[in-house]
Amino acid sequence: MGQRQATTRGVLPAKEQELSRATLEGCKAHEPLAFRTFVLCHQSAVFALVSRIVGPGAQVQDLAQEIFLRAYRAFPSFDLDGPARVSTWVLTIAVRLALNARKRTARTVVVPLTDAIVVRDSITPETEQARRELGRAIARAAAELSDDQRAAFVLAEFHGMSLSDIAAALEIPEGTVKTRLFRARALLRERLTAFQQEPKGETR
Repeated sequence: MGQRQATTRGVLPAKEQELSRATLEGCKAHEPLAFRTFVLCHQSAVFALVSRIVGPGAQVQDLAQEIFLRAYRAFPSFDLDGPARVSTWVLTIAVRLALNARKRTARTVVVPLTDAIVVRDSITPETEQARRELGRAIARAAAELSDDQRAAFVLAEFHGMSLSDIAAALEIPEGTVKTRLFRARALLRERLTAFQQEPKGETR
């Protein structure tokens, strides 16, 4: 009963269904156990988003802590009956802090958009080499994305956010989100098509 009881909000993502309304109300009341449950539920998504925006390193841990600290402070004002989902809300906090951090560092870091290119069973020296080459090609293509394009692309492709949710998170019109996604996808498609057409054995 209690936490295992089905929620009436059938549209919630699977992870969010693990959090009962009682848990979310506990977060609003700053109950430590409830907030710990919230962190455990969303930390993987937060860490993944931050690392895809700013790159790997110690700053990811620091930013994640700051994101959850801000969520903790802001929870009392979060409307459980409002249109925003908790998952979207915390990722909004995350993407804004990550973009601010990237602007502050002002470094040209090649940030991989994904950690795994191929499944790990059936690895051979040839497939491992191909995986590394494809990973480098994706990294080079991703490095050409502007921070704004990267943020929209990551939220859409890796976190499944809708155009309206991305627009709200980035504080831009939906039309601008569409434009950034179109340009990001077009650039990645163009660069990866060029990579696939390169003669084997050609290195860069």
